[in-house]
Amino acid sequence: MSKPTIGFMGLGLMGGAMVSRLQDQGYSVTVLGNRDRTELDKAIARGATEAKSAREVAQASDVVMLCMGTSEHVEGRMLGNDGVLAGLNSGAVVIDFGTSLPASTKKMGEATAAAGGTYLDAPLGRTPTHALVGELNIMCSGDEAAFKKVEPVLNDLAENVFHLGALGNGHTIKLLNNFFGQTVANALAEVFAQADIAGIERKQVFDVMHSGPLGSPFMAFMAEYALNGDPSKLAFSIKNATKDVGYYDQMTRDAGAPSIMAAAPLQIMKDAIEAGYGENLVPEFTDYYVERLKK
Repeated sequence: MSKPTIGFMGLGLMGGAMVSRLQDQGYSVTVLGNRDRTELDKAIARGATEAKSAREVAQASDVVMLCMGTSEHVEGRMLGNDGVLAGLNSGAVVIDFGTSLPASTKKMGEATAAAGGTYLDAPLGRTPTHALVGELNIMCSGDEAAFKKVEPVLNDLAENVFHLGALGNGHTIKLLNNFFGQTVANALAEVFAQADIAGIERKQVFDVMHSGPLGSPFMAFMAEYALNGDPSKLAFSIKNATKDVGYYDQMTRDAGAPSIMAAAPLQIMKDAIEAGYGENLVPEFTDYYVERLKK
């Protein structure tokens, strides 16, 4: 059977890696650029077709994929005279791979259904390095028939593909996951900073904590920077992490059950951005805590 045609928008590091993987697997891809053309030009050099608008992307595609930074960006690409919905083919599937607000996801689902297609949310786990070789984790939710239709494509992108029920569940779980992760990241950054103040070697603290029930791959990724100066194990910016925790906080408010714990990590993350750490990677929180606690 022939492979579905793919439209892809949001070619940052992750999106660019995903498009590269799709091309490796023999998919025909139409792409839409933004300000940074680095990954876009790589895809075009390998045979991707560049569209002039999101509408053109949709017109050329059986499956439209978005890997955007915010819900606002997604809605901007979906709506309007030049948006995805204006050019959507009947029966097409739209997949949001970003980390979006569940309320926005459900709104886009209704709009896509009205345009004759189906909307799925499918946030991602793991890194662009995993994306290049088809080893992502994908947390997909929405209409099961549409999921089955695109599941072979998702399997080409991921090692683990989950179907999590109703539309919005994927984004909800991703925000729960990222809130937990960033809370841990902040706590561990402070632990290393306080160890410095106490005159205890960071590695001693890590070895004790990691050998017990608190030990996890996430802790090891965070510690790789604190111990060895390599932040790339968690290649996720503090700015984007702050957005996700902010979305978690908003999600809980939308549900009528405001988070008890989100305020502390969210405020410290905003403070770190104001201090110039927004483009730094999450493991580099340690430097911010060291700087702040030594004042």
